[in-house]
Amino acid sequence: MIVKSAEFICSNTQISKLPPPEKPEYAFIGRSNVGKSSLINMLTNKKGLAKTSQTPGKTQLINHFYINEHWYLVDLPGYGYARISKTKKEDWNKFIRTYLDKRESLQCVLVLIDSRLEPQKIDVEFCNWLGEKGLSFVVVFTKADKQSGLKTDQNVALFRKALLETFEEAPPFFITSSENKLGKDEVLGFIDEINKTFVKPDYKRFD
Repeated sequence: MIVKSAEFICSNTQISKLPPPEKPEYAFIGRSNVGKSSLINMLTNKKGLAKTSQTPGKTQLINHFYINEHWYLVDLPGYGYARISKTKKEDWNKFIRTYLDKRESLQCVLVLIDSRLEPQKIDVEFCNWLGEKGLSFVVVFTKADKQSGLKTDQNVALFRKALLETFEEAPPFFITSSENKLGKDEVLGFIDEINKTFVKPDYKRFD
């Protein structure tokens, strides 16, 4: 897939105000500071499309980007950032999980994992929650350029092993780098294949 257009559509905290679920959607989510904005900008060939920041927790809304006038890339708030109030964190968790669990046109969740780290409890727990809800997801390892390929492979193997404690089969995974565009073709190709089989859902608006 070649990304020819990428347009910001809207930011929301209200599920009822999202675009109609008539196009395939792919949600990108991960711990704060995992490199999500940089990855989105790399995939879309549009520097600055998603706002990057040195401040973890910058994304606080559900952001929809319309790609090739055909599908939505959805940038979700990072989880696990401690410097916000407990009440606000619970509110974020509620609307994020409502979106993931209820959005009719959501095709797959791309869970971003920092390839430099050994399995983090919060990441494994989030993947388990997706599994419990029966949501399709893949794992995208980021920042692979920051270390040796051997170290990346070791951490990928450890994370897959952690998931296999609760999953019968580990989900597909991609190794990426926003710096050298590693994994770009693979991730976009994966999305392209799913788009080919997308069927517009019957849906009802909900709050």
